[in-house]
Amino acid sequence: MVAVLACAGFVHGAMAQTPKPINPGTSVTESPLDNASATGANAANAADADTNGFGARQKALDVRSEENNYRYAVKQHDCYSNFFVNHCLNAARAEKRDVSQQIRKEQLALDDEQRLQHAQQRDQQTAIKRAQYEAEAPQRAASEKASAESFAEKQRQNALSEAQRKAEAPQRAQNQADYDRKQADYQKKLDDAAARGVQDARNRDEKAARFEAKQRDAAEHQAEVQARQKEAAVKQQQRAQQEAADRAHQEQLKQQQQPK
Repeated sequence: MVAVLACAGFVHGAMAQTPKPINPGTSVTESPLDNASATGANAANAADADTNGFGARQKALDVRSEENNYRYAVKQHDCYSNFFVNHCLNAARAEKRDVSQQIRKEQLALDDEQRLQHAQQRDQQTAIKRAQYEAEAPQRAASEKASAESFAEKQRQNALSEAQRKAEAPQRAQNQADYDRKQADYQKKLDDAAARGVQDARNRDEKAARFEAKQRDAAEHQAEVQARQKEAAVKQQQRAQQEAADRAHQEQLKQQQQPK
């Protein structure tokens, strides 16, 4: 009994979500769902753009499936007011199952047709691409030929450049040898100039040292000369003084020897 009440509550909840109230006494074949009607209208509008009608047929199957579920919900709701509840529910389920099987059969057929059409479209696209590929074959051949000729020309130019480089190799070697020799001569001149500069500096230092030595020798000689001159002057003065003293002594002796 609790399960029956719960199922009934579920049906009432589903019915409450629909835009219009459900009257159990009315026939459900009139498709009371507004959404289903709108879906059918959209399917009809989309059918114009679908040459094979796959979109419209798919939407129609979706609408039929929704209506089948809706009818089953209504009948399931009505069964709880019937004396033979289980028998009524079984009949409703059987009817729903029959309709679902029919819809499923049509759905499989529609899927097969769509797969066939997709396969045909793929074959058509493949045929178109193959035809386009074959049509472009002359252009590809011309392009490949031009590429091959361009590559051959580049190879020829490379071969000419390589031959020219090999032919110019002796001259380049001679030019390099001349350059190296000039660089060596220039470097030798630099080294010689540097060596001369060092020798000149050494000569200047030696000359200056000799000059300074001569200056010192001259100064020492001058000092020795001056010392000898001073010593000679002193000795001469001493001799003069001695001579004067001797003369005075002789004069004194003479005066003492004269008679008085």
